Amino acid sequence: MALAPVASNLTSAIVTICVGPEQRLFAAHEEILSVSPFFSSCCRGQFLEGGNKRINLPKEQPEVLSSILEYLYKGDYFPRLIHNKRRNTWELENGVNENGAPVTAETTIINQADGATILKDTAIYCAADRYGLSELKRLALRKQGLQSAIQCSTILSSARYAYAHTPDTDSKLRAHYLALIIRSRSTFKRSGTMQMEMEAGGKLFFDLFVAMCNHMDDMTGSSKSPFSR
Repeated sequence: MALAPVASNLTSAIVTICVGPEQRLFAAHEEILSVSPFFSSCCRGQFLEGGNKRINLPKEQPEVLSSILEYLYKGDYFPRLIHNKRRNTWELENGVNENGAPVTAETTIINQADGATILKDTAIYCAADRYGLSELKRLALRKQGLQSAIQCSTILSSARYAYAHTPDTDSKLRAHYLALIIRSRSTFKRSGTMQMEMEAGGKLFFDLFVAMCNHMDDMTGSSKSPFSR
């Protein structure tokens, strides 16, 4: 469940947040930020500079923090997750226009650390994990499941980002990428990017190997079942 939109009569102090290497400035009410254990700690003075209500986040992405603040104030971030009652499905608010034609929101960002293109929802999930916003993690993961027609290179760079910015105990985002690659294996096995990434190695690909083995075992077990045709 997402946060409920907050009331408009906020009276707490305004906190300035300085984000990224370009020091983009954001402002938010202290009581809104305090929903996050991380920001609550900051607002209590642990990381504030002197007496100023200022938080520095030099490694954060401005686009990500903007979405997080939008979530804290409104209970969701653009594009919102909406329920299509006619189809009884969940979709992103800009999934189609009034004529039924697809409309695409900006779903990717550039990772400022290495210049790779990654899914914005992945970066939001990882940031929500850092800031202790479990409901936002669930929302970001759900939105990722609604994405389609993602380039192989973007999936792989996003998967690497997920592995670099989540703990080994994470069982949601990492599993999402492993399952996505397995489902799209016919595409990935022809991908030159996939070949280069596998040659570079990393924990992602051992986990992928294990997941593929489990998938094959499940398929084999299903074919041997006396109830299968």
